[in-house]
Amino acid sequence: NLRLSDARAKSTVQYILSKGISKEQISGKGMGETEPKVDCKEACSEEQHAENRRSEFLIVKK
Repeated sequence: NLRLSDARAKSTVQYILSKGISKEQISGKGMGETEPKVDCKEACSEEQHAENRRSEFLIVKK
């Protein structure tokens, strides 16, 4: 799961870079199962799994 999460983060970063954002302005990190949005242990529904497969952005003002 960590590898998949990291690949998803890198893909998201590449997409943002393709839109003209400077690489100094963005970074990505896969979290795997370490920071789930929905902590449902072993009994996640498919919808809950989908919520945990996400990319989050923090926009900061310089």
